Parts: sequence; structure tokens; C-alpha cells
Amino acid sequence: MTQHEQEFGARPPGSPSLWEFAHARGMDRRHFLRLLVAGGATAVLAACADMAPSDATVGSQALPADGARTQVSHWFKDPAPFVVHGDKGLEARLENMQGTLTPNRLFFVRNNSVSLDLDASDWRLAVEGDAVSEPLELTYADVRSLPSRTLTSYLECAGNHRAMFHVMNGQETSGTQWMTGAVSNGEWVGAQLRDVLTLAGVQPDAASVLLVGLDVESPEEGFRYVLPVDKAMYPDTLLAYTLNGETLPRDHGFPVRALVPGWVGSANVKWLGRIVVSSERLWTRNNTTSYTLIGDDYPPQGESLGQPVTVQVIKSALALPWPAELPAGPQRIHGYAHSPSGPISQVEWSVDSGQTWNGATLSGSQPDHAWARFEFAWNPEPGDHTVMTRATDAAGNTQPERVPFNEKGYLFNQPVAHPVRVRESTA
Repeated sequence: MTQHEQEFGARPPGSPSLWEFAHARGMDRRHFLRLLVAGGATAVLAACADMAPSDATVGSQALPADGARTQVSHWFKDPAPFVVHGDKGLEARLENMQGTLTPNRLFFVRNNSVSLDLDASDWRLAVEGDAVSEPLELTYADVRSLPSRTLTSYLECAGNHRAMFHVMNGQETSGTQWMTGAVSNGEWVGAQLRDVLTLAGVQPDAASVLLVGLDVESPEEGFRYVLPVDKAMYPDTLLAYTLNGETLPRDHGFPVRALVPGWVGSANVKWLGRIVVSSERLWTRNNTTSYTLIGDDYPPQGESLGQPVTVQVIKSALALPWPAELPAGPQRIHGYAHSPSGPISQVEWSVDSGQTWNGATLSGSQPDHAWARFEFAWNPEPGDHTVMTRATDAAGNTQPERVPFNEKGYLFNQPVAHPVRVRESTA
């Protein structure tokens, strides 16, 4: 019996583990383990009976109301290492990461439908529109035959830290309530999008480049995002086909996805199938009503209800569980910071609500558009604490003290007050 089975009980193929079942009903891991030790599976199930499911989906399994188990494959990767947000996302646990690159098995996932299982030999990429002179259709082999570019870049959902509008400011937002783990960092290889647009004869009057995914169950029958032509022609905007030295995983857009460093995750369209180049500015769901900053501080732009979300913002987060519990004694804490405007130059930390700040140490390199790993030594007294971090980049941008509210909770980047309990020493 494996260690996982010893902890959570063996399970037949296709059925959720006891932990996944309990977690989907809102039980945290600490409570689960205490019940398991005290009374075994019976105690866990008894506690679950009083808890409503947080979503019909448990990991990649759906539990119908009649109790029958029907497999619904939302993802191909094992959801166990993640915080599962229904069928919409797998939030990474930063505490599981040590180095700069995020292993593929720990890389966060945000979907608008189930992950696609496509055959590369059947895949085609159409490039069309009134601002190209030579519409074309490319195969997977065609894309891979183009000159490749390798770069390291973080990828982050626009709603990462969304839950902090409520946690920090008491403001309710709509959408998946991501904490700090809707972000990961990887090494990507792909063709430059500008090479493909050049092959199609992009015209001088081109204004918009619409990226359309093959995930037809997503809104608009294929997730889509509009890039301005200058960003589409930027050298680091890629049609990516590998991640961390492996063929692009299916959950992350195999065979080919867009990679738009420094822009919100929605711009990095997965399972790419069509590119439309237009001489006019294009409007879709994702720059009019969704992926839009809507609120008193964001007046409408064009056909949008507010300000379309494009470039990310500078952020930092601790690589600790939420809330964290640490043993007594000296600690070595680490975390990650990133900015769309260049490398991180400084990270500071505070344990007195930002009245005083201490410098953290940046470790490792920050190639291309990578995030930075930081760490610091801390010797806290037993009890409850909050630890805050703030980052500054080479362009002089620093995390703000307050973020204007927007209804969908995008781009929150205030310093987060991370709760930490330090246990009493048993010595």
C-alpha cells in the first residue's frame, strides 16, 4: 500500500479519494487529518455529512446527486497537489515549490471548459482576416519548423489574489476566489507569432490580432483574446509548444498555445486554432464584459463596460500554506515576486502591518520574464503573526498600499497580510 493510500484510504480506479471528497465539502487538511487519526474514515464521513459540497466536482470526478459516480475529465494531471476550484481551476500551492521553475505537475491550470485531448497530426492553425494578404493554414510540423525561441516567463491569471479584495479590504468580488497560487513560472519554447503573421502577409494597416482557441465549449464557442498588433509582433510573443523541456502538456494547450509574457493569463490562449488579423479594433466578450476592470475608477472604453485587462501588475507572495503553522524557533521563509516591467530589484517583509520593513534576499537568476525567488530569516515568538511582503522592480514600481476596487477582482496587488501561527516549543 502506498503512503497516499495509508493516509487517505485505497480507492478503486475512477473514484475520488477520501481526502478529495472531504476537501470538496470545505474541510481543510488539518481538520481532515485530525479526524482520520481520531476515528478513521468513519469519522471523516460523519463530519462530511454536515458539510455541503463546495462544487459538484471532486478533482476530475463528478458526484451526481443520486450518489452514482460518473467520471468527468476536466484535467489530465493529478489534481491532488492543488487547491481545486470546481471545474475552473487548479490553484498551485506555492509552499510545494522550491526552485525558480515550476514543475509541470505543479503548474496551475485555469480552464473555461474541459482540457482538450487533440491529435497533433490533425491539428491546423488558420491565419486569416482583412489585414493579411496571404491567408494560410499551418500544420503542427509547419509551426515547429519555424525558427524557435526559448524564454523563461511566469504565467498568471488576471484574478490571482482576487480573494484578497475580501480578506484585506472586506470587498466582495465575482469569479473564482483565487488566493495567491494562480501563477507559475516555466521555460517555454515556440515560434514567434510575428513570423507566422509575416508569412501571412500582415498589412501596414493591421490593428488587432484575434486569437481563438479550439475549446468550443468555452464562451463564444472558442476562448478568444484580442492583442494589439504591436504586442502580437513583439519578439517574445510566442506560439509555444514545449514547457520545461517537455512537449506542451494537454492541460496547458497542446499542441500549440499563445505565450504573451507580462500580460494576463487570458491573453495566453490555449489549444490555439485560429488567428484573425483585422484592420479595425476588435471587441469580444473578453474585452467588453469579461476580463474588464469595472468600477467607479474605471470609465468605459470603446465598447467595453470598463477598462480591458491587459498587462499584469507587480506582486509578491509567501511560499506558505494559508494560514500557515510553523514550529517554534528560527525560520527560513521564502516566496516569489514578479513584475511585467522587468526584473525584481527588491523584496521587503514586515511583521508589524507595514510600519517597518526589512530587506529579503533575492536568490537565483531572473532570466527573460521570470519571477524572482526571495528568502529571509525570521525568529518569531510563539503565537499568531501576520507577515507582509512587498516587491519593487527595476523600473521603480512598488506594490501599492491600496488597490481601487473592481467588480471582478482583477489585478489585486496590495501587500498581503499572511497569517502565521508559531507553535509553542515542546522542549
